[in-house]
Amino acid sequence: MTAESTRPGRVLVTGGASGLGAAVVDAVLKAGGTPVVLDRDISNVTAVKAYEVDVSDRRAVEEAVRQAAETLDGLDAVVTAAGIDRCGKLEDVAAEDWEKVIGVNLLGTVSVVRAALPYLKANHGRAVTVASTLGKRALPEASAYCASKFGVMGFSQALAAETGGEIGVTTMIPGGMKTKFFDDRPEQYKPQDDSRLNDPANVAQAILFVLSQPQGCEIREMLICHEDEGSWP
Repeated sequence: MTAESTRPGRVLVTGGASGLGAAVVDAVLKAGGTPVVLDRDISNVTAVKAYEVDVSDRRAVEEAVRQAAETLDGLDAVVTAAGIDRCGKLEDVAAEDWEKVIGVNLLGTVSVVRAALPYLKANHGRAVTVASTLGKRALPEASAYCASKFGVMGFSQALAAETGGEIGVTTMIPGGMKTKFFDDRPEQYKPQDDSRLNDPANVAQAILFVLSQPQGCEIREMLICHEDEGSWP
Protein backbone atom coordinates (compact mmCIF):
# COMPACT_ATOMS: atom_id res chain seq x y z
CA MET A 1 0.00 0.00 0.00
CA THR A 2 1.60 3.26 -1.11
CA ALA A 3 1.50 6.61 0.65
CA GLU A 4 -0.87 7.90 -2.02
CA SER A 5 -3.24 4.95 -1.74
CA THR A 6 -6.52 5.36 0.12
CA ARG A 7 -7.58 1.76 -0.35
CA PRO A 8 -6.91 -0.71 2.45
CA GLY A 9 -5.24 -3.22 0.12
CA ARG A 10 -4.88 -6.89 1.00
CA VAL A 11 -6.08 -7.38 4.56
CA LEU A 12 -5.95 -10.59 6.58
CA VAL A 13 -8.70 -10.61 9.23
CA THR A 14 -8.81 -13.17 12.03
CA GLY A 15 -12.25 -13.88 13.44
CA GLY A 16 -13.53 -12.53 10.15
CA ALA A 17 -16.61 -14.73 9.96
CA SER A 18 -18.58 -12.88 12.64
CA GLY A 19 -18.72 -9.88 14.94
CA LEU A 20 -16.06 -7.20 14.59
CA GLY A 21 -14.06 -9.31 12.16
CA ALA A 22 -17.00 -9.61 9.77
CA ALA A 23 -17.61 -5.87 10.05
CA VAL A 24 -13.96 -5.24 9.13
CA VAL A 25 -14.24 -7.58 6.13
CA ASP A 26 -17.36 -5.74 4.95
CA ALA A 27 -15.71 -2.34 5.41
CA VAL A 28 -12.57 -3.41 3.54
CA LEU A 29 -14.65 -4.72 0.65
CA LYS A 30 -16.67 -1.51 0.43
CA ALA A 31 -13.46 0.52 0.46
CA GLY A 32 -12.12 -1.39 -2.53
CA GLY A 33 -9.72 -3.62 -0.61
CA THR A 34 -9.26 -7.38 -0.67
CA PRO A 35 -9.93 -9.10 2.65
CA VAL A 36 -9.15 -12.71 3.49
CA VAL A 37 -10.56 -14.47 6.54
CA LEU A 38 -9.07 -16.78 9.16
CA ASP A 39 -11.71 -18.27 11.45
CA ARG A 40 -12.54 -21.55 13.17
CA ASP A 41 -15.97 -21.58 11.45
CA ILE A 42 -16.07 -20.27 7.87
CA SER A 43 -19.34 -21.92 6.85
CA ASN A 44 -21.07 -18.55 6.45
CA VAL A 45 -18.22 -16.81 4.60
CA THR A 46 -19.05 -16.62 0.91
CA ALA A 47 -17.89 -13.27 -0.48
CA VAL A 48 -14.16 -13.61 0.25
CA LYS A 49 -11.42 -16.22 0.47
CA ALA A 50 -11.42 -17.90 3.88
CA TYR A 51 -9.29 -20.42 5.76
CA GLU A 52 -10.63 -22.57 8.59
CA VAL A 53 -8.16 -22.39 11.46
CA ASP A 54 -8.09 -22.13 15.23
CA VAL A 55 -5.72 -19.23 15.87
CA SER A 56 -4.49 -20.87 19.07
CA ASP A 57 -2.89 -23.56 16.85
CA ARG A 58 0.39 -21.91 15.88
CA ARG A 59 1.36 -24.38 13.17
CA ALA A 60 -2.07 -24.15 11.54
CA VAL A 61 -1.84 -20.37 11.67
CA GLU A 62 1.56 -20.38 9.99
CA GLU A 63 0.26 -22.49 7.13
CA ALA A 64 -2.97 -20.50 6.72
CA VAL A 65 -1.15 -17.16 6.67
CA ARG A 66 1.32 -18.50 4.12
CA GLN A 67 -1.49 -19.73 1.87
CA ALA A 68 -3.40 -16.46 2.22
CA ALA A 69 -0.34 -14.37 1.40
CA GLU A 70 0.48 -16.52 -1.62
CA THR A 71 -3.11 -16.33 -2.85
CA LEU A 72 -3.11 -12.53 -2.60
CA ASP A 73 0.53 -12.17 -3.73
CA GLY A 74 1.36 -10.46 -0.45
CA LEU A 75 -0.30 -8.72 2.49
CA ASP A 76 -0.76 -5.05 3.28
CA ALA A 77 -2.38 -5.42 6.69
CA VAL A 78 -3.44 -7.82 9.41
CA VAL A 79 -6.34 -7.24 11.79
CA THR A 80 -6.46 -9.65 14.74
CA ALA A 81 -10.15 -9.61 15.67
CA ALA A 82 -10.49 -13.23 16.83
CA GLY A 83 -11.36 -13.45 20.51
CA ILE A 84 -13.15 -15.52 23.16
CA ASP A 85 -13.98 -15.19 26.85
CA ARG A 86 -14.66 -17.44 29.82
CA CYS A 87 -16.14 -15.56 32.77
CA GLY A 88 -16.07 -16.52 36.43
CA LYS A 89 -13.96 -16.53 39.53
CA LEU A 90 -10.50 -17.99 39.01
CA GLU A 91 -11.25 -21.08 41.07
CA ASP A 92 -14.49 -21.68 39.15
CA VAL A 93 -13.13 -21.49 35.60
CA ALA A 94 -11.54 -24.75 34.42
CA ALA A 95 -7.82 -24.34 33.82
CA GLU A 96 -8.23 -25.59 30.25
CA ASP A 97 -10.87 -22.92 29.55
CA TRP A 98 -8.80 -20.17 31.18
CA GLU A 99 -5.73 -21.12 29.16
CA LYS A 100 -7.77 -21.32 25.95
CA VAL A 101 -8.64 -17.63 26.32
CA ILE A 102 -4.93 -16.83 26.52
CA GLY A 103 -4.29 -19.18 23.59
CA VAL A 104 -6.79 -17.47 21.31
CA ASN A 105 -6.65 -13.84 22.40
CA LEU A 106 -2.96 -13.38 23.15
CA LEU A 107 -0.98 -16.24 21.64
CA GLY A 108 -3.25 -16.29 18.58
CA THR A 109 -2.55 -12.60 18.03
CA VAL A 110 1.19 -13.19 18.36
CA SER A 111 1.18 -16.21 16.04
CA VAL A 112 -0.73 -14.42 13.29
CA VAL A 113 1.43 -11.31 13.45
CA ARG A 114 4.64 -13.36 13.56
CA ALA A 115 3.60 -15.39 10.53
CA ALA A 116 2.53 -12.29 8.60
CA LEU A 117 5.57 -10.20 9.53
CA PRO A 118 7.74 -10.98 6.46
CA TYR A 119 4.88 -10.03 4.13
CA LEU A 120 4.08 -6.86 6.06
CA LYS A 121 7.73 -5.81 6.08
CA ALA A 122 7.96 -6.36 2.33
CA ASN A 123 5.14 -3.86 1.77
CA HIS A 124 5.63 -1.57 4.79
CA GLY A 125 2.24 -2.85 5.88
CA ARG A 126 0.29 -2.57 9.13
CA ALA A 127 -0.72 -4.79 12.01
CA VAL A 128 -3.87 -3.78 13.86
CA THR A 129 -4.20 -5.73 17.09
CA VAL A 130 -7.55 -5.76 18.86
CA ALA A 131 -7.33 -5.33 22.61
CA SER A 132 -10.22 -4.16 24.82
CA THR A 133 -11.15 -1.59 27.43
CA LEU A 134 -10.50 -4.57 29.74
CA GLY A 135 -6.90 -4.36 28.62
CA LYS A 136 -6.74 -1.04 30.46
CA ARG A 137 -9.08 -1.65 33.39
CA ALA A 138 -9.46 -4.93 35.25
CA LEU A 139 -12.81 -6.26 36.45
CA PRO A 140 -13.59 -9.17 38.80
CA GLU A 141 -14.48 -12.57 37.37
CA ALA A 142 -12.74 -11.69 34.11
CA SER A 143 -9.17 -12.70 34.94
CA ALA A 144 -8.56 -14.72 31.77
CA TYR A 145 -9.90 -12.05 29.44
CA CYS A 146 -8.13 -9.23 31.26
CA ALA A 147 -4.85 -11.14 31.30
CA SER A 148 -5.11 -11.82 27.58
CA LYS A 149 -5.99 -8.25 26.62
CA PHE A 150 -3.45 -6.64 28.94
CA GLY A 151 -1.02 -8.98 27.19
CA VAL A 152 -2.13 -7.78 23.76
CA MET A 153 -1.52 -4.21 24.90
CA GLY A 154 2.03 -4.99 26.03
CA PHE A 155 2.83 -7.11 23.00
CA SER A 156 1.61 -4.42 20.62
CA GLN A 157 3.59 -1.65 22.29
CA ALA A 158 6.76 -3.74 22.24
CA LEU A 159 6.16 -4.73 18.61
CA ALA A 160 5.71 -1.09 17.60
CA ALA A 161 8.99 -0.19 19.28
CA GLU A 162 10.73 -3.15 17.64
CA THR A 163 9.47 -2.58 14.10
CA GLY A 164 9.41 1.21 13.86
CA GLY A 165 10.12 2.28 10.30
CA GLU A 166 9.40 -1.22 8.99
CA ILE A 167 5.68 -1.73 9.61
CA GLY A 168 2.90 0.17 11.31
CA VAL A 169 1.42 -1.18 14.54
CA THR A 170 -1.86 0.04 16.01
CA THR A 171 -3.67 -1.24 19.08
CA MET A 172 -7.44 -0.89 18.68
CA ILE A 173 -9.15 -0.72 22.09
CA PRO A 174 -12.90 -1.22 21.67
CA GLY A 175 -15.52 -1.20 24.37
CA GLY A 176 -18.47 -3.59 24.31
CA MET A 177 -20.07 -4.17 20.92
CA LYS A 178 -23.38 -5.56 19.67
CA THR A 179 -22.13 -8.96 18.51
CA LYS A 180 -22.67 -12.62 19.37
CA PHE A 181 -19.62 -12.46 21.63
CA PHE A 182 -21.82 -12.51 24.72
CA ASP A 183 -24.25 -15.22 23.56
CA ASP A 184 -22.60 -18.23 25.20
CA ARG A 185 -22.07 -16.54 28.57
CA PRO A 186 -24.09 -17.37 31.68
CA GLU A 187 -26.91 -14.86 32.08
CA GLN A 188 -25.21 -12.92 34.89
CA TYR A 189 -22.28 -12.09 32.63
CA LYS A 190 -24.33 -10.79 29.70
CA PRO A 191 -24.80 -7.04 29.18
CA GLN A 192 -28.08 -5.96 30.72
CA ASP A 193 -28.47 -2.95 28.43
CA ASP A 194 -27.71 -3.47 24.74
CA SER A 195 -28.21 0.24 24.10
CA ARG A 196 -24.81 0.86 25.70
CA LEU A 197 -23.02 -1.40 23.23
CA ASN A 198 -21.30 0.02 20.16
CA ASP A 199 -22.03 -1.04 16.60
CA PRO A 200 -19.03 -3.09 15.35
CA ALA A 201 -19.36 -1.24 12.04
CA ASN A 202 -18.22 1.91 13.87
CA VAL A 203 -15.11 0.14 15.09
CA ALA A 204 -14.48 -1.25 11.61
CA GLN A 205 -14.57 2.29 10.21
CA ALA A 206 -12.02 3.34 12.82
CA ILE A 207 -9.78 0.48 11.68
CA LEU A 208 -10.15 1.63 8.06
CA PHE A 209 -9.07 5.09 9.19
CA VAL A 210 -5.93 3.55 10.70
CA LEU A 211 -5.23 1.66 7.48
CA SER A 212 -5.65 4.84 5.43
CA GLN A 213 -2.81 6.73 7.11
CA PRO A 214 0.09 7.72 4.85
CA GLN A 215 3.40 5.96 5.27
CA GLY A 216 5.37 7.54 8.08
CA CYS A 217 2.27 8.49 10.08
CA GLU A 218 1.17 6.08 12.79
CA ILE A 219 -1.85 5.87 15.07
CA ARG A 220 -0.37 3.81 17.88
CA GLU A 221 -3.54 3.38 19.95
CA MET A 222 -7.21 4.15 19.46
CA LEU A 223 -9.88 3.66 22.10
CA ILE A 224 -13.39 3.57 20.68
CA CYS A 225 -16.60 2.89 22.56
CA HIS A 226 -20.24 3.83 23.00
CA GLU A 227 -20.72 7.19 24.69
CA ASP A 228 -22.20 5.40 27.74
CA GLU A 229 -19.53 2.69 27.90
CA GLY A 230 -19.42 1.19 31.39
CA SER A 231 -15.98 -0.45 31.34
CA TRP A 232 -14.06 2.76 30.76
CA PRO A 233 -12.37 4.72 32.26
